[in-house]
Amino acid sequence: MAEAHPVTGQLFDSPVPPGTGWPGDPAQPTTAVAHDARQVRELALEATLAELDARVSVCRACPRLVAWREEVATTGRRASFARQPYWGRPVASLGPADAPIYVVGLAPAANGANRTGRMFTGDRSGDWLWAALYRAGLAMQPTSLHAGDGQGLRGVRMGAAVRCAPPANKPTTAEQAACLPWIARELDLVRPRVLLALGGIAWRTVLRLARDAGWQVPRPAPHFGHGAQALLTRLDGGQVTLLGSYHPSQQNTFTGRLTEEMLDQVLARAKALGGLP
Repeated sequence: MAEAHPVTGQLFDSPVPPGTGWPGDPAQPTTAVAHDARQVRELALEATLAELDARVSVCRACPRLVAWREEVATTGRRASFARQPYWGRPVASLGPADAPIYVVGLAPAANGANRTGRMFTGDRSGDWLWAALYRAGLAMQPTSLHAGDGQGLRGVRMGAAVRCAPPANKPTTAEQAACLPWIARELDLVRPRVLLALGGIAWRTVLRLARDAGWQVPRPAPHFGHGAQALLTRLDGGQVTLLGSYHPSQQNTFTGRLTEEMLDQVLARAKALGGLP
């Protein structure tokens, strides 16, 4: 049964079919769909940024993730969102194509971005991150509740190592590898000066991407930690700074492992390294 979008009031099925009018949906019914890891590599290889976002949002390469994200979107919803349509598809990146800062997350939350269709939107981790981005002057609003609510980014683009909500927030090694070409192509197109990794998986994803692309990576491999920093060098000699931050998960924020001040400091350093005022 179709349900009304919380912002626009338009009726949608769950999961949301591509090209039906969901705010910010980059895909159309004719968008090419990857059904396995080989097709992900092929569809990512020569894609423009717009094509890449669209193809990411309809990917079906990982059967376990497809089944889980769609189960959550239909029968596994949280009670407080029971009358909302669920996106139920992979989540594309968000932010300007020329952003000097790129934030790398882990994966969409089952009842967060998997519901709203926008990265880091609609869950507690997103609440923390967007509030910090707003304090840093990098977001237009202090909250991000739904696609279509007017939120946007300045000088920052956000993506994730894995684009589908994984069970227990734990994608398998094979699922991470299958998703890797999407973000690899995106970073090649965006060419940010700063990569901010939220958590250890995001940190290791960036290092793997850099090695696969033939970049110079420090040896021994730099260890992840909050405030960790490493300098990576592209094949053309351009330098990219990798920054680490604890993920703004409830486990980290409730225990005080990550505080607002700690996150603000990392974002301030990212802005300085990215040349933003």
